[in-house]
Amino acid sequence: MGKVIKNILRLKENNQKAIAILIDPDNLSREFLVKQVELAKINSVDFFFVGGSMITDDCLEETIDYIKSNCDIPAVIFPGSVNQVSNKADAILFLSLISGRNPDLLIGNHVLSAPRIQKTGIEVIPTGYMLIDGGKPTAASYVSNSFPIPNDKPKIARVTALAGEMLGLRLNFLDAGSGAVKKVSQEMIRATAQGTSNPLIVGGGIKTSEGAKEAWSSGATVVVIGNAIENDPNIIKEVSKIKIQLNENNCVIPAKIN
Repeated sequence: MGKVIKNILRLKENNQKAIAILIDPDNLSREFLVKQVELAKINSVDFFFVGGSMITDDCLEETIDYIKSNCDIPAVIFPGSVNQVSNKADAILFLSLISGRNPDLLIGNHVLSAPRIQKTGIEVIPTGYMLIDGGKPTAASYVSNSFPIPNDKPKIARVTALAGEMLGLRLNFLDAGSGAVKKVSQEMIRATAQGTSNPLIVGGGIKTSEGAKEAWSSGATVVVIGNAIENDPNIIKEVSKIKIQLNENNCVIPAKIN
């Protein structure tokens, strides 16, 4: 078991909360990347998730290399295709799109990418990835050619996550998609968190600190912030304050795994 998944499991065990900043190298200038890393360093960000559905430039490795050279926050690949692999990363979320029925994204692409990932030697984290209706079509739903789970159907999300867990996946990920109009509902987060034992990641449509607090309070272990930072960089400061407060209220501060 690798260091990143150990830390996430320890967070879950101690009811601690974490922040991940989502970085899409295709939509990021060098200047903004520098600002993102500096903001993350001073605001207790726990992870960088790096990747995107439509990366066209050869900038994944360059982005990860900058992060690793300028801070000690883990850089975790959040892949949108079989080509998004780099030995510079700390880990990769090995995503199985269990909310859809596209065989390529359930297992097909994994077969193609597995030998390449093995050669890198990076930590692999099997993750049950579920697209949730965020109120508008997203790049993820377009590229994956799959329908998202309706936002008002928490039971579907819960049993889908449970099935993934029974198949041996280590994380559950509810994602309304980049630029979502509405975030994953509290009812869906709560149902999934209470109906499964895996740590839960929630992203998409979280545009305010209150939205992050709602996700954590409903059972998320990791909240992912993406597009909202482009509109308001201060959101990370506000979200970080809430995370620290929640963790202090829970009293137990888990040590990081070396």
